[in-house]
Amino acid sequence: MEINKIIHGNCVDKLREIESNKVDLIYFDPPFFTQRKHSLTTKDNSKTYEFVDKYESIEEYSNLIKDVLVECKRVLKNTGSVFLHCDKTASHNIRVVLDKVFGRNNFQSEIVWSYKRWSNSKKGLLNSHQIIFFYSKSDDFKFNTIYTEYSATTNLDQILQDRERNENGKSVYKRDEHGNVIIGKQKKGVPLSDVWDIPYLNPKAKERTGYPTQKPVLLLNQIIKIVTDEDDLVLDPFCGSGTTCVSAKSLKRNFIGIDISLDAVELANSRLEEMIISESNLLNKGNEDYIEKSEKELAILQNINAFPVQRNSGIDGFLKEQSDGLPIPVKIQGEHESIEDAIEKLERATIGKNYPTRIVIQTRESGISRLFEFHTNVEIIKSLELQAKELARKTMNA
Repeated sequence: MEINKIIHGNCVDKLREIESNKVDLIYFDPPFFTQRKHSLTTKDNSKTYEFVDKYESIEEYSNLIKDVLVECKRVLKNTGSVFLHCDKTASHNIRVVLDKVFGRNNFQSEIVWSYKRWSNSKKGLLNSHQIIFFYSKSDDFKFNTIYTEYSATTNLDQILQDRERNENGKSVYKRDEHGNVIIGKQKKGVPLSDVWDIPYLNPKAKERTGYPTQKPVLLLNQIIKIVTDEDDLVLDPFCGSGTTCVSAKSLKRNFIGIDISLDAVELANSRLEEMIISESNLLNKGNEDYIEKSEKELAILQNINAFPVQRNSGIDGFLKEQSDGLPIPVKIQGEHESIEDAIEKLERATIGKNYPTRIVIQTRESGISRLFEFHTNVEIIKSLELQAKELARKTMNA
């Protein structure tokens, strides 16, 4: 079978055409046994992609997964691995099938793909993760360790010092003959864990195609990097919109994609021509880069039971309780800001929003100086710190 191609057809039949022990990595994102029809329209409404995820029983579904996995194991090299993507619907059933085909001893990791999504669609906990099972064909599987940054709370000074066990088996700093602590070897960071915080595709992302179950290229990049090298062969038997193949091509790996839908094959081929890959500012900059509120401001918002708002000079938060079904914006008076300036910023930020109530938290002792020219319906509430100062002063003067 030719490589660097998207193939139209039944994945089990097409897998049987591939020679044994040829593939380095197989990733697939099969239907999740949702028992419904999935469809999504492109942003310009020019095309609707859909597929049916309905089965007579969980046994029928499990047998499909088993048939695919048997052929996957055959075509994998002994150093190869398989990553199977699923969610809570049938993950427990899939794990049993994987154990039977690849063996329990070849289970390597249960990867949790964690992301933020907002929905009020049902009673219960919000679904914000999916599972990717990682199995190897043998214990001689290829693996490239990826290192991540230490957390902000890590004491790097201690991490960089060598340790040893004393006579009581307790971990202590290793010291030389003069009693000086021995500095250890250079550290690369923390090895990648099995919980991956990778953003879901933004609805406005250029990478988004309109395919119902499209995954971000950044997710596939991480999988491909840890178990393959350049020129290795990556295969996706349910390639859908072609994300796996786009990722493999961008990382200089060879690829084979298979899908039973002709629409999916055409879409995947067009993506391989365009090679549009969205970056994540969250991953590039880190969560901390998006947090602009000071600890004092966050404390004030917490005291009044408000959600913080980042990157908005006129609104610092919204009360969790609404008024007449509408949000209540909050602005905190800045350290070098008059109360009038704070009010004006809040008013500008809420033009045309018709909020019934708007609040400015006063943090410094200063009245409204432009008494005769300044008119506003913004509520002014003094911060707890300011109230405490005024109470202390009254007590002293009593």
